Amino acid sequence: MMKVKEIIDPVSVEMDEFEIRFRESLASNVSLLDKVTHYVVKRKGKQMRPLFIFLCSKMLGEVNNRTYDAATLIELLHTATLVHDDVVDDANERRGFFSVNALWKNKIAVLVGDYMLSKILILSIEKKNTDILEVVARAVKEMSEGELLQIEKARRLDITEDVYYDVIRQKTASLISSACEVAALSSDRMEERNNMREFGELVGMAFQIKDDIFDYGDPGDIGKPTGSDIRERKMTLPLIYVLNNAQPEVRNELINIVKNHNENPKKVKRAVDLVIKNGGIDYAHGKMLEFKKRALDLIEKYPDSDAKRSLQGLVEYTTERNK
Repeated sequence: MMKVKEIIDPVSVEMDEFEIRFRESLASNVSLLDKVTHYVVKRKGKQMRPLFIFLCSKMLGEVNNRTYDAATLIELLHTATLVHDDVVDDANERRGFFSVNALWKNKIAVLVGDYMLSKILILSIEKKNTDILEVVARAVKEMSEGELLQIEKARRLDITEDVYYDVIRQKTASLISSACEVAALSSDRMEERNNMREFGELVGMAFQIKDDIFDYGDPGDIGKPTGSDIRERKMTLPLIYVLNNAQPEVRNELINIVKNHNENPKKVKRAVDLVIKNGGIDYAHGKMLEFKKRALDLIEKYPDSDAKRSLQGLVEYTTERNK
C-alpha cells in the first residue's frame, strides 16, 4: 500500500496552496467567528476530499483556479457538516480534540456551521461557479436525507441491506462523489462527470463499510472492538447481515441487546462477538472489496500518470487504513 506522503506527492504543491486559500475563505471581521474557525482549521483531518479533487483533476487534465474553488466549496461543506454532526451527536471530541460545541456550546457551533454553508453560496456566486454549486447543493440535500433515513430506520431495527446502501450512499458517499464530479467540471471534462461521480460514490461506499468494520475490531491491526455503533443503535452492514441471515435465537438475542441493553458493556461485547462469529465482518469485508474493485475499474481507462497512480493508491488506502 502506498504511504500517504506518496499519494499526496503529485499534488503536494496544490494542497499547500489550497490550505492558504481555504483559510482565507473563512476570514471574518467577527473576532469570535475567526477564533472558532481558526481552531477548526488547525485541527484539520487528512483532507481527503480536496485530495480526491486535485488528483482527479490532474488525471483528467490540469488543476486551475476553478479546481481550487471547487476544493474550497467541498471542504467548507465537509467542515460545516462535522461541526453540526457533533451537535446532533452531542459529541465532545473530534479527532482527539475538543469539539466546537464542547468549547463554545451548541448555539455557537450551529452558527459557525451555518456561516460555513453561507460562504459556499457567496463564493459560488462571486466566482460564477453555479455549476459547481449545483453539485454541492445536491450533496447537502442527500447528506441530510441520509442522516434522517438512518435515524428513522434505527428506531425499528428492520433495515435491509438495500436501505443501508441508500443511507450510506447519501450520508457518506455523496460528498466524495461530489468531489470527484466537480473535479471533472473544473477541468472542463464534462463528458467525464458521470463516470467520476460514480467512481467517487463507489469509493465512498467502500470507505463507510470500512468504518463499520472498525467498530468490531480486527485483532490484526486495529485492536479491541469498541461497539460504539451498537451502543448508538446504528444499523451497520455487519449487524444487518447477521440479523438477516443468522439463526432466530441469534437474531432475537442481538435485537434484545441493541434495543434494551445497549448501555451495558458486557452485553455490547456479547453482541460484537455474535456478529463476528456469525460472519458479519467477513461479509462486510467482501462487499467493501467489491465496491473498491468497481471503483478502480472505472478509472482504468485513463492514461497512466503519477496522478492516476496516486488516485489508485488513495482508493487502496481508504479500504486498508487502520484508523
